[in-house]
Amino acid sequence: MRTLWACNVSGGPFQFTATKPGKTPVGLEEAHRDLRISPAEFDEVAAELGRTLDFAKVPKREKAEVLAAFAAHKDEVTTGYVAAARRG
Repeated sequence: MRTLWACNVSGGPFQFTATKPGKTPVGLEEAHRDLRISPAEFDEVAAELGRTLDFAKVPKREKAEVLAAFAAHKDEVTTGYVAAARRG
């Protein structure tokens, strides 16, 4: 799913059909909740994605688009960590 998503947000040719958080078992919140991914861990994955795009010589504009699309889902992906932290 990650590969399809990255291809889709970077202009294709593959298509990724997003799910609505909390509505299906494969939504981002549900898929990542039990992993308890912290915001710092999410940021490190984003940094690694940036390094990978640099290695692949992806142009700056397209790299920025992919990283912005990735960052837009931070709250959904880190929901499990945030909820666990609130419970103590």
